[in-house]
Amino acid sequence: MTLLSPSMRTSLRLLKKNKVSAGATAVLGAVLFVAVFGAALAPYNPGQVGVGPTTAAPSPAHLLGTDDLGRDVFSRILAGTRASVAVGLSAAMITTLIGVLVGATAGYFGGTIDDVLMRITEIFQVIPRFFLAVLMVAFFGANLLNIIFAIAILSWPETARIVRSEFLSLRSRQFVSAARIAGASTATLIFLEILPNALGPVVVNATLQVGQAMILEAGLSYLGLADRNQVSLGLMLFEAQQFLRSAWWMSLFPGAVITLVVLSLNLLGDSLNDLIDPRRRGR
Repeated sequence: MTLLSPSMRTSLRLLKKNKVSAGATAVLGAVLFVAVFGAALAPYNPGQVGVGPTTAAPSPAHLLGTDDLGRDVFSRILAGTRASVAVGLSAAMITTLIGVLVGATAGYFGGTIDDVLMRITEIFQVIPRFFLAVLMVAFFGANLLNIIFAIAILSWPETARIVRSEFLSLRSRQFVSAARIAGASTATLIFLEILPNALGPVVVNATLQVGQAMILEAGLSYLGLADRNQVSLGLMLFEAQQFLRSAWWMSLFPGAVITLVVLSLNLLGDSLNDLIDPRRRGR
């Protein structure tokens, strides 16, 4: 059995014909390329000070200008994109994994297990996520691993609820009953029969989680809770706070990259949702 259901494969083929989603995918592909190969493309060492005049405006020598320490902003954006994308993807993967495990367990078994897991999920949902993330990062230390952990551990409830609702709908379907009668184990029913048919909304939510994680990382960094040993777009925004008027390029370009990536992710998520949901395909 393939991991993707026939409806999902059909949706992916239709996705290629959607201009908005194709454009968003192209932007995200370019961002991933920069994230992987940005270090080789950078004209200067992103951490080296004095490669140019301090707070120099964009010029042929420094395409996006320099910061207050004379570091090349373009080179730092290339390096920062890699870190920010890594945080977004890693946090979204962990969030999705936790959410799928919790939601699948709750939705498949139901009863007391469902009640307990959903009460735990609700506790995490009512906690102000950003405020608790600030406390966690401040307590455990501001490094990328702790930031990823804080974002992931606070973001899984939405995925869990989505997976649970899908499992509640699918667990009584005929193909599941047929597999159960044939002697399939519980793990087989959950991961090979039901889960592949529930992946559509999960994939859509995962794309949105990447953008949310990047924004949350940027927010933490803007408050000074950034890994100072690793260039990120959020750290660049934090460093640019004192130069918003005198050196606007220090904040504009990193902010524009975050906005472009998150917007592309949201557009791609909306397009996937339209395609995966049969009721919305004809709109």
